[in-house]
Amino acid sequence: MRLRAEYLFACNSFKEIHFTDKDNTEYNFTTPYTTAHFKKYLDVVFGMCGSASIAKQLKTVQTFSDIKPGDVTNRGGFPGHAVIVMDVAVNTTGKKIFLLAQSYMPAQDIHVLVNPRNNDLSHWYLIDENLAIYTPEYLFKTSELKTW
Repeated sequence: MRLRAEYLFACNSFKEIHFTDKDNTEYNFTTPYTTAHFKKYLDVVFGMCGSASIAKQLKTVQTFSDIKPGDVTNRGGFPGHAVIVMDVAVNTTGKKIFLLAQSYMPAQDIHVLVNPRNNDLSHWYLIDENLAIYTPEYLFKTSELKTW
């Protein structure tokens, strides 16, 4: 939520900054479009929204191979968890890899995840429609990939 909000704020896309809580209450960023107001807005959002509400707000990516930066692998719940796709790369043979990062609430420092199943790829994960995404702490189904 923080990365999306900060990205939209930096792009001056203020009207796109909105989140919905688990009860479908919408939190829209409104004027004044200042940094101080934005920080206060995020304090409210972080208190009311989390992985459960994000699960409702995001749309499912139909084909896992369509993964793109900014997509989120999300397991809504109490507790739930989400990781964000930071980058995607494709080699000359068409194989696609992706990089994941995570944080914890409330919006703590973000860090890139190590791929615990493939030391050769280090922090990168290989696209494979038949496999789950194994992170150091969570196991996600490829069907849990969402987009804004």
